[in-house]
Amino acid sequence: MAVAGFTTRALPSFECRSDPDFSGVPRPEIPGSAGRFFGKSCSAPTHASFGLSSLILRFPPNFVRQLSIKARRNCSNIGVAQVVAASWSNSHAAAAKAVDAAASAAAVEITEAAVVGGYGSCNDSDVQFEGLDAVNAASFLRSDGSIAIHAGERLGRGIVTDAITTPVVNTSAYFFNKTSELIDFKEKRRASFEYGRYGNPTTVVAEEKISALEGAESTLLMASGMCASTVLLLALVPAGGHLVTTTDCYRKTRIFIETFLPKMGIKATVIDPADIGALESALEENNVSLFFTESPTNPFLRCVDIELVAKLCHEKGALVCIDGTFATPLNQKALVHGADIVLHSATKFIGGHNDVLAGCISGSEKLISTVRNLHHVLGGALNPNAAYLIIRGMKTLHLRVQQQNSTALRMAKILEAHPKVKRVYYPGLPSHPEHDVATRQMTGFGGVVSFEVDGDLTITAKFVDALRIPYIAPSFGGCESIVDQPAIMSYWDLSQSDRAKYGIMDNLVRFSFGVEDFEDLKADILQALETI
Repeated sequence: MAVAGFTTRALPSFECRSDPDFSGVPRPEIPGSAGRFFGKSCSAPTHASFGLSSLILRFPPNFVRQLSIKARRNCSNIGVAQVVAASWSNSHAAAAKAVDAAASAAAVEITEAAVVGGYGSCNDSDVQFEGLDAVNAASFLRSDGSIAIHAGERLGRGIVTDAITTPVVNTSAYFFNKTSELIDFKEKRRASFEYGRYGNPTTVVAEEKISALEGAESTLLMASGMCASTVLLLALVPAGGHLVTTTDCYRKTRIFIETFLPKMGIKATVIDPADIGALESALEENNVSLFFTESPTNPFLRCVDIELVAKLCHEKGALVCIDGTFATPLNQKALVHGADIVLHSATKFIGGHNDVLAGCISGSEKLISTVRNLHHVLGGALNPNAAYLIIRGMKTLHLRVQQQNSTALRMAKILEAHPKVKRVYYPGLPSHPEHDVATRQMTGFGGVVSFEVDGDLTITAKFVDALRIPYIAPSFGGCESIVDQPAIMSYWDLSQSDRAKYGIMDNLVRFSFGVEDFEDLKADILQALETI
């Protein structure tokens, strides 16, 4: 088969990957490609790390024959089908011969001209990787939208298949053909997931997609956003240690910091998101291990100056973790601005369909491995079916976020001008206290708007009940619009005066805009306001 722009050369023999944690699936080298696309740093992986010498997957012979034919039509799969065929052979000699034949048959080198006219630097403002040295290498995918669709899949998925969609690998354990293979694995000469709690091929694809968007070396997916938060805090703050967090945050995170961490002797300093002086004092007076905050925060969408906070914390040896759930990886890249770890409740915008629970953390391989070791002990593993839903959701992430950004900003302006709305909290508005900060470090301001209705608890509830499109529910970030009254939804167990200590007034509304038509949402909100 003649392929324009391709030259041939023999590939080296396949070797097993040596790292046992399977934090990411090894990928073949493509000249000029960026590791960002594969969810690793932008230094391109070498052929030696492309481990296919021992495969677990088994297919019937007729499928192997069909796959081999199809594989020759796709340069990324050439030779892989032959390796699968070899795994079906009962003869080790025949298997070795098939692998050698695959190496010869796959003698293809992709030139720059072969892929959309060559590669360039990551200079697209959509990607925002200019400030991150680890991902400065070139990539032929120049937008976050394309990366969200193809990262972890298109040019090197760890699961051998011609299917466009990533298969769900439903297994609780992975077998070894003989004891010597198990010993090789234990002594780090052979790669395997070993047990479902330690990893899954489907989950790895989702992790690599998120890594690619964040410009991170590694990502770890867990069973929920709270699982990710709590495991991270336990792993990175030592017993008797100290952390700094902010006043405005998700309530369950606050409960964990205020109630559970003190049992380990861990103390916390709580500061206003914009109070840099308080942060400097906390760093001077305490041996701070971690600064942990959301940006934007929940529910007032306060924003932290990530670059400045990272500079101050790093000077004192403290790590910085930013929960970017409200921002999404498209609107804000915390690692680019100096954060060490970025956390997401993938339940929200990343999944995007109100149908899956998941949480993730992204950062350097060293830090994520530290959290991963504790995660393997605590066991909050993500189900591979949930990982599949995350992958599917991310295919439309850029489309959804663009629509939600636009709708939220337009509605925030309308609400701010409405006589029955007292105040609007949205970082895209000049009236927001950190509007300048948000403008510097965000490319979009998110799909959630919080605002205070001109009325009490009952009047506000009347407004919420009059809405026809959004569901009254917790959570946010999905295709369907969601509305809630935080005083009732999240703080009803507290008295009115105790709620007020956290700034939660009875007339506060949090509105998560979905992907419905803007004019429909506008008409619905305006008619509901007319009822009060």
